[in-house]
Amino acid sequence: MKMRLVSWNVNGLRSVGNKGFLDWFEEERPDILCLQETKAWREQLDARLTDVDGYELHMSKPEKKGYSGVATYTSKPPLDTSYLFSERFDAEGRLCINRFPEFTLLNVYFPNGKASEERLRYKMDFYEEFLNHCKGLLDDGESVIVCGDVNTAHKELDLARPKENSDISGFLPQERDWIDRFLELGFVDSLRDFDDRPDLYTWWSMRTRARERNVGWRIDYFLVSEDLRPVMKGAGIMPEVMGSDHCPIYLDLDL
Repeated sequence: MKMRLVSWNVNGLRSVGNKGFLDWFEEERPDILCLQETKAWREQLDARLTDVDGYELHMSKPEKKGYSGVATYTSKPPLDTSYLFSERFDAEGRLCINRFPEFTLLNVYFPNGKASEERLRYKMDFYEEFLNHCKGLLDDGESVIVCGDVNTAHKELDLARPKENSDISGFLPQERDWIDRFLELGFVDSLRDFDDRPDLYTWWSMRTRARERNVGWRIDYFLVSEDLRPVMKGAGIMPEVMGSDHCPIYLDLDL
């Protein structure tokens, strides 16, 4: 069974909905589409976005309107769905967990640590809690796929100007070390299994016309448990898809 999973930080689902999102979705028709930073509750969306033909919509509901949020469109019903993993962090609606017979999928919008020292601590605490949660899933024998905006570039290869950003949240040593430790749990950075080229970015600053010059960061990932490595058939980015300051990424499986 061939499957395509797509993940995209849309920087506002209502906003991208007015920028050709549905036309792109209809053309792409992935088996699963995971969105981050939706900035909306389901009841704020019109039916074009909630009732997409052939898909179920699973959408978190952050306590704060217009902030954070994730949504997962699935072409087949999951066995179950949850938006909870930690009492401390659940209020921001950063996670949707869908369990399928073949794998458990975690669609995640990880916190950004740039605003303040307090938010950086929050981000690192979220990282630790999430790592422990995924360790528990692996210990239970589950096959796991994590996708979303991790808000950290892993290696110097993953951003255009590593030296200039070495003391900026998103490329701090402790953030990069967390990705190392997460992979050491038993996960694969799927893109790098297929493509080790530089200049593959998923986010560009909107303030400096960085996208035109491809001065970007790769901060969006599909992280796949090692047991699924044999069924990975491709992974990549879609920089040609516009509408957000991020571009979509994809993962192809043959289960």
